[in-house]
Amino acid sequence: MANHKSALKRIRSNESKRVLNKYQHKTTRNAIKNLRETTDKKEAQKMLSSVSSMIDRLAKNNIIHDNKAANLKSGLSKFVATL
Repeated sequence: MANHKSALKRIRSNESKRVLNKYQHKTTRNAIKNLRETTDKKEAQKMLSSVSSMIDRLAKNNIIHDNKAANLKSGLSKFVATL
């Protein structure tokens, strides 16, 4: 167990950040899944912009790697283009 006040505070802050990161990551994964299940091109184009911004936010906060974000956005863009 931690021996210092600062270590106890770090444990608390790490837990709250972990929960928030997990929520954001799961929400983005669900949005990506919904986009991939879409068959309407206009709706998919609308969803693509919001999903792309969600992916960018995850990459900016180092929840996912920058290259993974680029690969996801590229794949989703190709998917929407083929609809």
